[in-house]
Amino acid sequence: MHIIIVGAGILGASTAYHLSKEGHAVTIVDRGDNGQATAAATGMICPWLSQRRNKAWYTLVKNGAAYYPKVIAELEKDGETNAGYKRVGALRLHTDEKKLRETMERAKIKRQEAPEIGELLLLSPRETKERFPLLSDGPYSSLYAEGAARVDGRLLRDALLRSAEKAGAAFIKGDAVLLKEETSVAGVKVNEKEISGDTVVVTAGAWAQSLMGPSGIDVQVTEQKAQILHLHLPHTKTGDWPIVIPPGKQYIAPFEQGRIVAGSSQENDAGFDERVTAGPVHEILSKTLQVAPGLADAEWTDTRVGFRPFTPNFLPVFGRLPGLSGLVFANGLGATGLTMGPYLGSVLARMAIGEDVELNVADYAIQTRRLS
Repeated sequence: MHIIIVGAGILGASTAYHLSKEGHAVTIVDRGDNGQATAAATGMICPWLSQRRNKAWYTLVKNGAAYYPKVIAELEKDGETNAGYKRVGALRLHTDEKKLRETMERAKIKRQEAPEIGELLLLSPRETKERFPLLSDGPYSSLYAEGAARVDGRLLRDALLRSAEKAGAAFIKGDAVLLKEETSVAGVKVNEKEISGDTVVVTAGAWAQSLMGPSGIDVQVTEQKAQILHLHLPHTKTGDWPIVIPPGKQYIAPFEQGRIVAGSSQENDAGFDERVTAGPVHEILSKTLQVAPGLADAEWTDTRVGFRPFTPNFLPVFGRLPGLSGLVFANGLGATGLTMGPYLGSVLARMAIGEDVELNVADYAIQTRRLS
């Protein structure tokens, strides 16, 4: 079979990787838009401590976290030894030890079906700071989750794409247009060339509507702008430090050679504004330095801007569109795209060739509207 994949973020790259490794002909098409969510994303794999109650969402992130060791091991066999992933643990901070104990009890229950959570420890403020020395002196105790990992989306995406190309996948940079024949999709047109395929997989993220709109379909995808700061501490060995999750929606993720990532903003009304802007940057820095004043002397080296895709109810959607054969659509991974992306790509790969999948696809039904 020949599968065409439109959109080479983490989801498209993973789909291409799994299909090509199984010997299928794969063509990947991507415009290379500035602000691709995967290229900007650098963060954590730690879904088990979330208080979000949506079971369908949790199934994806739980399976996604469990899938990482497998895909990283397979990439290493292909010679991709720098995929940006490492298990370093995470510190969930709080000033209220009672709430930390409640979080720990919930995590213990989840661990029965997710042993990759690993050891769970309640740490005093002193013990917490010993694991991440840049934190303030008190007042934060923490819950330590051993199985949490950090990941650099750009490095992981590139490793998946390189491995796919080694297995025979073709990559085309350009703007794809669907070749639609009444109730079916037969391929794409890109750079004035028509390419036929057995299935087209659309993983175009926040830009999906520009691809689907000409076919008269509103896939109800909206974008959320995120800004993420990169800091550097020279002569500091940060590679084994755990991720820090303060109260609220911020995080601090340490990487090798003194690189620290602090994020992120959540801007719902910014559109596709690629600028680095003062207000969100100030908010991220203020909250980060309040928790980790030891970062005050760090060099500010970069700010990445990305556009996360969201769909109704903030739940990812995927599957085949009713009344339109030959096309598989997936979108709406949002802020946890790195957590579920490699796993969901393996699911899409099986769907693209007509195989059954272990998920209840009805839980992730695509909500579309016809454009007038």
